[in-house]
Amino acid sequence: MAAEPGLAPPPAFRLPRWAAPAAFTLVLVLAYLLLRGSGTLPHDDDAPQFTAITELREWVDAHKNDSPLFLYFVNYVRLFIGGLFALLQTSLHGLGWPGLIGVMGALGWLAGGWRTGLLAMASLAACGVLGVWTLTVDTLALVGASVLLSLAIGLPLGVWAGRSPRLRRALGPVLDFMQIMPTFAYLAPMVLFFQIGAPAGVAATMIYSIPPAIRITALAIEQVSPTAVEASASLGATPRQTLTKVYLPLARSTMGLAINQTIMMALSMVVIANLINSPGLGSDIIKGLSRENVGLMLPAGLAIVLIGIALDRTTMAASRQRFRPSRVPYAVAAGLAGAGLTFVLPAEWPWVLRTAQPVNEAVRWAERSWFEVTDAIKEAVSLFLLNPLEGVLTSAPWWLVALALLALAWRIGGVRPAVTVAVCVAAIVLLALWEHSMVTLAMVIVAVAATLAIGVSLGILGARSARFSAFQRPLLDAAQTLPAFVYLLPALALFGATRFTAIFASVIYAVPPVVRLVEEGIRNVPPTVVEAALSAGSTPRQMLWKVQLPMARKAILLAANQGIVMTLAMVVLGALVGGGALGYDVVSGFSQRTDFGMGFAAGVAIVLLGIMLDRITQGADRRPPPLRRKSL
Repeated sequence: MAAEPGLAPPPAFRLPRWAAPAAFTLVLVLAYLLLRGSGTLPHDDDAPQFTAITELREWVDAHKNDSPLFLYFVNYVRLFIGGLFALLQTSLHGLGWPGLIGVMGALGWLAGGWRTGLLAMASLAACGVLGVWTLTVDTLALVGASVLLSLAIGLPLGVWAGRSPRLRRALGPVLDFMQIMPTFAYLAPMVLFFQIGAPAGVAATMIYSIPPAIRITALAIEQVSPTAVEASASLGATPRQTLTKVYLPLARSTMGLAINQTIMMALSMVVIANLINSPGLGSDIIKGLSRENVGLMLPAGLAIVLIGIALDRTTMAASRQRFRPSRVPYAVAAGLAGAGLTFVLPAEWPWVLRTAQPVNEAVRWAERSWFEVTDAIKEAVSLFLLNPLEGVLTSAPWWLVALALLALAWRIGGVRPAVTVAVCVAAIVLLALWEHSMVTLAMVIVAVAATLAIGVSLGILGARSARFSAFQRPLLDAAQTLPAFVYLLPALALFGATRFTAIFASVIYAVPPVVRLVEEGIRNVPPTVVEAALSAGSTPRQMLWKVQLPMARKAILLAANQGIVMTLAMVVLGALVGGGALGYDVVSGFSQRTDFGMGFAAGVAIVLLGIMLDRITQGADRRPPPLRRKSL
């Protein structure tokens, strides 16, 4: 029947937006129920892929003494790194504890004033009170050598990448690989090339800490105002003058953040570097972990936190404030006073606080008192979340899981993320690590869900309450600086050696950056938008759900992305407390020569999982918001 003249035709029937995804999900569920147990790829420790990688390592090891690469390049690099570390170590020990504390105070005073100087001095002095002064100095030497090398390479590359989009795109996948690769996976190649000891530890720490130096420096250069650059060019400045007079001064603050983050990454690596006989505070942490002795490892962990706080405050103050000549006399006086006291005070630290026994007694009390609660939590999460999810991923046909991941990536981000996911899935299959990858993926999904639930809640509370934000800020500082290893022993004491222990440690490790990002995202919602919502009569609950969270969408997605990356970083360490799967493969490959191929392939598989999940969350960030999609 034709429409009457002057009347609009009736609207055509359109399916709801959720209909197609719901139908596809139903098809996947039915396919799983019909095909469960078929088309799986069980794990094989003796897969030919692993054997080929192990044989390649054996060949390299056998030809070290007659290879020009080692004779004329690698050996000289090892000698240079070892010499740099020895120079720093000798210099720092030569200052004595009063001299080193005075130098740290002088640097802090120059950077941020007397408060920063006192904080740096107090932090370093506390390391002596904890009884780990010698190990602290060795750690400072290791971090110093690693950071100097990282910045010598990373800052120029970052400046170049900031001015060259082509180089930035080329470096992106390499930096992704370096950041997601488990820290354990760096150790075996470093030992192969540089042998055990300080040079291998410095090299591994440098490689791990160089990505933020490149990324943040490139971002700083890229964000320099184009009008300032054009004005410089119009005045006849050469490219070199534009770089030194325009780019670098305007990017100074953000480049300070690059230096800060490089130092923090290096500090987080010093514990693992001890596994290849690098000196420093990592030795006490490794001993405490192996002996289940919290009292032994806690002073070393706290010392790393204190070093991190001192270096963090000093570098950030230097990047934010202009140089003030008026501070120079006071800084010089502090440094000279410390150097002078070196000849008066005893060489050994005079007084040490003994904490091992009371800390261990407190841990034993917690084990006895909280067992019923912790055991109930562990069993509930394993029974209702982890086991069902792992069962689905490992019993479904591999191609069905791959199809689901591909569809998810395409639905959320479009074609490019879907292609990336397809490549990652194919590579995991070819590496013969499908089953262990799915077990790891189940752990990551549960850990990320818990991380987001806790992190988003705390971030919202911090954004809406200045008092709560001030309360949790120092806790977040300490949690972010504390080495990942330190989280494992309390988790082990509370929950025993299980997969849940690894998940628990991962959640604690990943929550702080999520809280910071969510809090910052909500605080950055424009005040005009908030005022408009209040004038329209919005309640606090409506304000949160209808205004603040949607406006902070990008920050929340970035928080999810960081939660995934940091959870994957803890997967390998979780293997030490019962995590299993890919993490155990990496640890086994490092500790047993015959499993090197499996361990190296497992490290690559973790990287592939990280890239896959990273691209999916980045794809969600690129999607238009819901209101805009409805209007398209």
